[in-house]
Parts: sequence; structure tokens; C-alpha cells
Amino acid sequence: MRRLSLAFIAIALCLTACLGAFAAPRQALAMDIVRCTGRPNSTDDKTVIQGATQSRITFEASIEEGEGVSALTLTIPPDTTFETEDLAVTLLTGPDLMTRNDVAYDLDVKGQNIILTFDEPLDEAGNLNIIVYGVYFPQAGGDMQVEASYRLADGDEHDVEGIPVIPVQGISPTEALSQWLEQQPWVQAWNANRFLHLFLDPTILVTSFPVVLNGFFMSVAIVALAFPLAIPVALVLALMRMSKFVVWRGIATTYVNLMRGTPLFLQIYVAFFGLPLAGIQIPNFPLGVIVMTLNSGAYMCEIFRAGILAINKGQTEAARSLGMTSTQTMLNVVLPQMFRLVIPNLTSEFITLYKDTSLLAAVGVMELVMYARTIVASTGSITPYIVAAVFYLVITLPLSKVTHHLEQRALGGKRRRRKARAAA
Repeated sequence: MRRLSLAFIAIALCLTACLGAFAAPRQALAMDIVRCTGRPNSTDDKTVIQGATQSRITFEASIEEGEGVSALTLTIPPDTTFETEDLAVTLLTGPDLMTRNDVAYDLDVKGQNIILTFDEPLDEAGNLNIIVYGVYFPQAGGDMQVEASYRLADGDEHDVEGIPVIPVQGISPTEALSQWLEQQPWVQAWNANRFLHLFLDPTILVTSFPVVLNGFFMSVAIVALAFPLAIPVALVLALMRMSKFVVWRGIATTYVNLMRGTPLFLQIYVAFFGLPLAGIQIPNFPLGVIVMTLNSGAYMCEIFRAGILAINKGQTEAARSLGMTSTQTMLNVVLPQMFRLVIPNLTSEFITLYKDTSLLAAVGVMELVMYARTIVASTGSITPYIVAAVFYLVITLPLSKVTHHLEQRALGGKRRRRKARAAA
């Protein structure tokens, strides 16, 4: 009997404990995050979210039956702007969460906090879906962390944990300017004209400028190396053409006629595709410099030869009569005067050489036209070529003015010398 009594007592205690557990107040369940995402807004990659470009934030969290959520606070990442006029707040219910229920709420915005106070606590099981429109993440990009907290009907407040970050790609100032221009009414009206959009789209203009600028530096670098290297090549060729030795004259004449008589485009193709077939591998940039040097040297050769022949023979004879050798006469008497005479022509040759660097785009050298071509291929607009033309004009127009000034100065010197001789 004693054992039976003890068993009854134990059973009674267990039943009391179970009844006490069921009778105790039910602890509120936590709100669980389902997703927190941003809308992709990149024109190049449809999966990328870019800064300073309009996007939206979609926040969704699950609510258990009887949870009684009375308020929710969303904290938008710092330096992110947003709009609340079209804020969408929906409770998704049903077995497949396809039933959309509008939620009545009072809205309060304090800085980066969006505070939603619900007219009735949310007790029905489902997913609370909130969409914030007109979102512009910071231009620098980074991992954007949205924070959220909620208040229950009994006044307890809790944080929503495990909210994933939204990765945002930073953009350059020119891209930000392009996107800002794209929203301007006058730009939209401008691009509505097919011709203007094709040849001078302001949004593509600002984005292509820094890219084409890299090609401008490359073209200038090619000319800055090729032009000085062509001068000694041309001088040697000029002296060979004026040599008394038939062999030297024949070699120089053949070379000059060959280089001047064939298109530079063909010479570039022979160098870039012929040399590799012969087992000679030279990187594109130095090979481009070499081709431009050899071609320009042939043209400068004729400029130097004409300049030397323009020097009065009497000066050469006078120098020789003073005991100077032919080499001394050439270095000290003829060449200094020759260079002064041919400076205008050399300036014109520099302009031609700079423009001819565009032909290197055909073999993949990343110069001015090649950079512009890559943007044209991706945008379908000719605007980058217009930008490239501007970069060419930046060099050619001032140098053309210099050439004209030097030519006028040379003509003025000739007139003064003629007047002096006539007066004598």
C-alpha cells in the first residue's frame, strides 16, 4: 500500500506540473527574417545593384499565429535616401502565402528610421512584406545593412536578427553624372531625336570621356616616342640620298620610295601579322612605335633633304675655304640652318603622325580610336567617336596655328632678305 501511495503521489505531482505549464502565459515568438533585398539597377549586369542609382528595398519577415506585432521599425543604411509616399505594406497569408492582405498603419519617419504602428496587432500567421521605393544607395557602394525591430502588443520590443546585407557596387563620378543627366527632361527630349541620340548623347558623352582619355594618353605616348626616333632615321636617310656613293643612294632611295609609296595601313598589317609568322614576337606598343617611326622617317627624309638643298652653296664653299671638313661644314653650318627652315614642315609631319596612330586600332593597339570603338560596340551610339575627334582636335588645331605662324615668319624673313639685297 505504501508503494502504491507513493506512485499515486508521483503521478499527481507530474499532472500538476503539466497543468501548470499549460496554464502559464505563452511566451511571444520572435519575428524571423525571410529576405531583405535590393532591386538590381545596372544596365550592364541585371544582377548588380549600383550606388547613386534608383533601386528599392524589399523586407519580408515571418509572423507566427498569435504573435501580436503592434509596431515595426525599419532602419535604412546611412547616406541612403528613400521615399515613403508609395510605401507598400502587405501581410501574405494562406498555405502558399499567396493571399495578400493590406495592413492599416500609421507612418512616422525619423531620420533613417521608418516607424510603422499598426492599427490592429498582427496575430495571423504569415509573412509581413514591406517595399520601400525611391531608394538611392551611396555612390561609393559597399555592404548595406538594413536593421529592424518590432514591438509586441504587451509592449515588449525585440530586434529582428540575421538580416542579410545588400551588396551595392560603387560607381564613378562620371557614371553618377550620366545617370543624373538621364533623368533630366531636356536630356530625354534631346535623346528623343534619333540623330542627336546617335551622334551626341550627353549621357554617353560624360561616361566615354574618361575611357577615351586613356586612349588619348596612349596615342600621345606613341607619337612622343616615334617622332623623336624618326628624326635621326630621317637625317641618316637624307644624307644617304645625297651621298656620292651609288650603293648608299640606292638603299635610301629604295627605302623611301617603298615607305612613301605604300599605305601605312598595309605596313602596319605586315608588321603585326607578318613578324609573328616569322617567329618574331614584339609587344603591340613597341611594335606600333617602330612602325610609326620607320614610316615617318621616310617622309621626314624628304623634308630634311629639301631643307639641305635650300641652303645656299656659297655658304658651304665659304666654310670649306676656311679649312672646315665636309663633316664640320654639315654639322656647324648646314644642319643648324636646315632645321630652322624645316620646322614648319616638321610640325605638319607631327600632326600627320598623331592622326595616323588611329590606324593602329585595326591591329588591337589600345589607342584613341580603339577605346572609342569598344564603347560604340557596347552602346550602339557614335558619341565616343565624337569624343575621340575632340581629343584629336585638341592637339592638331593648336599645332596648325603654330605651323601657320612659323610659315609666315619664314616668309617674312625671306622678304626682308630680298629687300636687303635689292637695297644693296
